[in-house]
Amino acid sequence: MPPAETTVTLPKAEIPRSWYNVLPDLPEPLEPYLTPDGQPVKPEMLAPIFPEALIEQELSPKPRFDIPEPVLETLARWRPTPLTRAAGLEKALGVRSRIWFKNESVSPSGSHKSNTAMAQAYYNKAAGIKRLATETGAGQWGTALSIAGQAFDLNVRVYMVRISLEQKPGRKTVMNLMGAEVLSSPSDLTEAGRKAKAENPGTLGTLGLAISEAVEDAASRPDTNYSLGSVLNHVLLHQTIIGQELKKQFKAGGIKPDYLVACHGGGSNFGGMAVPFVPEIKDGAKISLIAAEPESCPSLTRGKFAHDFGDAAGLTPMLPMYTLGKDFQPPAIHAGGLRYHGASPIVSALVKSGMVKPEAIGGPELFRYASLFARTEFIVPAPESAHALAAACMKALELEQAGKPGDIVFVLSGHGLLDLSAYEDFINTY
Repeated sequence: MPPAETTVTLPKAEIPRSWYNVLPDLPEPLEPYLTPDGQPVKPEMLAPIFPEALIEQELSPKPRFDIPEPVLETLARWRPTPLTRAAGLEKALGVRSRIWFKNESVSPSGSHKSNTAMAQAYYNKAAGIKRLATETGAGQWGTALSIAGQAFDLNVRVYMVRISLEQKPGRKTVMNLMGAEVLSSPSDLTEAGRKAKAENPGTLGTLGLAISEAVEDAASRPDTNYSLGSVLNHVLLHQTIIGQELKKQFKAGGIKPDYLVACHGGGSNFGGMAVPFVPEIKDGAKISLIAAEPESCPSLTRGKFAHDFGDAAGLTPMLPMYTLGKDFQPPAIHAGGLRYHGASPIVSALVKSGMVKPEAIGGPELFRYASLFARTEFIVPAPESAHALAAACMKALELEQAGKPGDIVFVLSGHGLLDLSAYEDFINTY
């Protein structure tokens, strides 16, 4: 067994040079996206809001896509990210299992979201687009795209879910610092926003509604495209850099993982970790993939599999996914990035096939584990990441009770240094 302080790092030369496309390797072909009248979506229907390169990545069965050099140059500022053994956490839990975390919080934005933000900004800039409109929940995606906008000289407007903006005002400050305009969603600038406020003046907002506003914004201006931080295939494609690095780190560190765990909201973080391992699992590798989602927004564990809109106003195509319904109103949890009614079509297909096991996490134990990690590993995890952390801890305790220690790996998708109101509430309550 390696020493407790082991951190598996990779040299810059080991940054993946291409993205892995899981579509050809899914257990069954992905069902098509549909228009409201039930017809398959054609590529040209996506052209008003996405550049051609991203549309190809969304729909193509091509097994790999080369990462453009300008994108690689930006990614090299923080990648490869380290894989670290949480020895202090193991000791505090009293377990013999080894718990490892892939630390995506070292990116400039503090989360994994920069992996796709840089790529999307590059392709839009190359297509002649001047401005991007997007949504954000907790603000990690909005922060990442704001930074990417600076990197590739694009203006960015962010529709931030109202409750998250109120909980995390520091996120707005960072986005403004990076030159982005940030609006509380629902806003008065879009038809979707005005309608939502008229129907429910006290609405806290949802990711689905913020998506509607950003899509409406992008569709109304020829200089603007829409940029999405999760759910769609091309977003998960860009995030596969996480899982591809993990494969190299497992080999370098002699690690044979029993469980791979990540939080799940729309699917970008979990998918980026998990889908590069699909071919191995199909070939018989004994690796369990666990998607940890909030009990209060359990799309994978309690949603139904159906074609549903990705947004509240029904402006997007209907996606084949596990969904709680586009009108679902989640409670005001601090993990704003997980307050989404649906799930990635790719992740949904893997759950449906039985290859991925979803688990719903909630209650005070969520922040107990997060606080324990902060005290033992000296990193404050984002509330979203705390779901993966809690699931990993509970799995380690379960294996300890069974007398079968193993290797558990989770993705620390982001730090929580701008989410401290969540910890303040926990400290004051418990």
